[in-house]
Amino acid sequence: MDTNTKLIFSTVFTSFLTFQLLFYFISFWFSAKVSPGFNSLSFEKKIEWNSRVGSTCHSLVVGLFGLYILIFDEVAKADPLWGDSSLVKVNISIASGYLISDLLILILYWKVIGDKYFIIHHCTALYAYHFVLGDGVLAYIGNFRLLAELSSPFVNQRWFFEALKYPKFSKANVINGILMTVVFFIVRIVSIPPFYGYIYSVIGTEAYIRLGFLIQCSWIFTCAILDGMNVMWMIKITKGCIKVISLLRQEKAKSSLQNGKLD
Repeated sequence: MDTNTKLIFSTVFTSFLTFQLLFYFISFWFSAKVSPGFNSLSFEKKIEWNSRVGSTCHSLVVGLFGLYILIFDEVAKADPLWGDSSLVKVNISIASGYLISDLLILILYWKVIGDKYFIIHHCTALYAYHFVLGDGVLAYIGNFRLLAELSSPFVNQRWFFEALKYPKFSKANVINGILMTVVFFIVRIVSIPPFYGYIYSVIGTEAYIRLGFLIQCSWIFTCAILDGMNVMWMIKITKGCIKVISLLRQEKAKSSLQNGKLD
């Protein structure tokens, strides 16, 4: 086993072990310390809470690291298809360890947090990542896809507020909802047209042909699945946002009526 392979396996294993410890031990202790409402949650809610704590930690680590790589890693930028970046491999290894950990948790607690879309998402991502880690191809592309994780902390925070019974129209909830919608749209939706435009631009080039039929098809197929889910989730978020705005207007109108200030 060469040094590169050892680094990948050790990083994946360390990441897996870290997120398992976070779910089963650290999150219970830390959440009880920082949020008094955690202890009053049901067992089922605590399971999902701990799962989302892991999701948030993973998203912040790989998302911010991915942003750093996107800006500063010349190896990945110089050749998006064949640039074999060690930093990207570390980042994708961390993400892979988390996905394996989360898959295990989803299966073990299926009745509580089981979700077929998460299973599809995790398996699709792991399948795509193995080409980056095993064949050393599409490192820049794999890292670019990880930037989508920057929206997850806001999605999870929305659930935390709901679990703690924060008022829907509280300032914290509304601000988080706006940030969630905007960030999700930027990192998961706005990126779609230029991403597929880039794929179209490299089709037929020597670098693309060298990838081989399996990797070519897998690249497009896995991204299409993930982006299909992103569009589906964006529609749900948008509907929720429109609903909240509508309710806010109703509350404002009702308050004006009560104060006798309706124009």
